[in-house]
Amino acid sequence: MTHETRRSTTSEQGEPQQTLAADKAAALALTPVSRETEQRLDRFIELLGQWQTKTNLVAPSTLTHLWTRHVSDSLQLVDLGPAAMGWIDLGSGGGFPGVVLACALAERPGARVHLVERNAKKAAFLREAIRVTASPGVVHLSEIGDIVDTIEDRIDCVTARALAPLNQLLGFAEPLVRNGAKALFLKGQDVDAELTEATQYWNIQPHLHSSRTGGGGWIVELDQIERRI
Repeated sequence: MTHETRRSTTSEQGEPQQTLAADKAAALALTPVSRETEQRLDRFIELLGQWQTKTNLVAPSTLTHLWTRHVSDSLQLVDLGPAAMGWIDLGSGGGFPGVVLACALAERPGARVHLVERNAKKAAFLREAIRVTASPGVVHLSEIGDIVDTIEDRIDCVTARALAPLNQLLGFAEPLVRNGAKALFLKGQDVDAELTEATQYWNIQPHLHSSRTGGGGWIVELDQIERRI
């Protein structure tokens, strides 16, 4: 290998790392965290990179923008449940927002995040992520409909991201919200259409928060969900 080839290879390897570092800085400017939480998130992102080669956890096109597209997007939910101790994330997949929330809530004594995932490979990844980050999470390998009525812990917030249309999410979350939980659903630009459809079947009074990460994203906050008769 010539000197020029080595220099080119090193440059190619360094560019993604530089991009990821810049993306991380941008994300933490949007959603600041403690040094301890940052270290947990670093371990999580490193693990995700290792598993991504064999299990599709996030869209490959977002790998160089993991922090702004996924981490920061998840972290913004913490401020909407400032005193919440019990969380449940439906369809946790690659760990967003569930693992990110668990990393952030590790400094909240007594907090716990339940992560529900029906895919065995992804559930295995989530368990390893909780382990390496030493975060307060418990993973449930289960269909969502089979788990929401069996959680014994008090649930203060129920979350979901890129899981299902809002109409379907409301059906999953209704038993939890009826028992006092707040629903926080991360949605995209089509939120208005999803709300229009959902209100045909549900009585809701949503509070919409514009995503800090931009891109036309929204957080749908709900304190009450009632099925229309």
